[in-house]
Amino acid sequence: MTIVVFVIVLWYGGLFFQSFFLHRYAAHQVFTMSKTMERITFVLTWIFQGSSYLSAYGYGIMHRMHHAYTDTEQDPHSPSYDDNLFAMMWKTKTIYQDINQQRIEVDQRFTKNVPQWKSFDTFASSRFSRLLWIIGYILFFTVFVTSWWQWLLLPITFLMAPIHGVIINWFGHIYGYVNYKMKNTSKNLFRFDFLMMGEGYHNNHHKFASRANFGVKWYEIDITYLIIKVLNAFGIIKLKPIKVKA
Repeated sequence: MTIVVFVIVLWYGGLFFQSFFLHRYAAHQVFTMSKTMERITFVLTWIFQGSSYLSAYGYGIMHRMHHAYTDTEQDPHSPSYDDNLFAMMWKTKTIYQDINQQRIEVDQRFTKNVPQWKSFDTFASSRFSRLLWIIGYILFFTVFVTSWWQWLLLPITFLMAPIHGVIINWFGHIYGYVNYKMKNTSKNLFRFDFLMMGEGYHNNHHKFASRANFGVKWYEIDITYLIIKVLNAFGIIKLKPIKVKA
């Protein structure tokens, strides 16, 4: 039971910081936070993503490119141009690393105000850091495993962030329903997104990319957004005003 709880905590903890910090803050900047809070969130993202830590800089730029080039050959991750999900994952990893390590030139529109903490990212993304987390996970499993099948959960702890990404960027462009007909394949995976904390409302998000709440219908409850509302109420972050078109 301890192992199952541990994996669930890593799943939802890592997912929250990917959605809250990397996606809605770094890529779309739907709210603001102080520099101190930003640094704290960098560290918390590393703690919960562990061996699969993603840089806010690399993720933010790549996700902006995804929105600009959705379902075209320039899309960093699209089922329309990758033969299978593993090919897409490898392509995504390569582009992410090229961006994060600044090996390729990126249009300035994708880099504007994206948070970057170079020294911390260098450490958190290093092989040393990832190996420490992997060793830690193995030791934890060694102590608390009570049945053989629990070992099958270990690889998930190693690759948590890429698994979250492929669920949305592969399956979220193949399966599900749509609220808005668009010139892309984005879909909503669930009526109530219990698994991805709101990220599963992918069609809604592509329609309203700068909207903090990914849910649109009454039953589309965006759990991450509810937490954002609480953080905003306590002054930890500040939601940006919703722009209303005339």
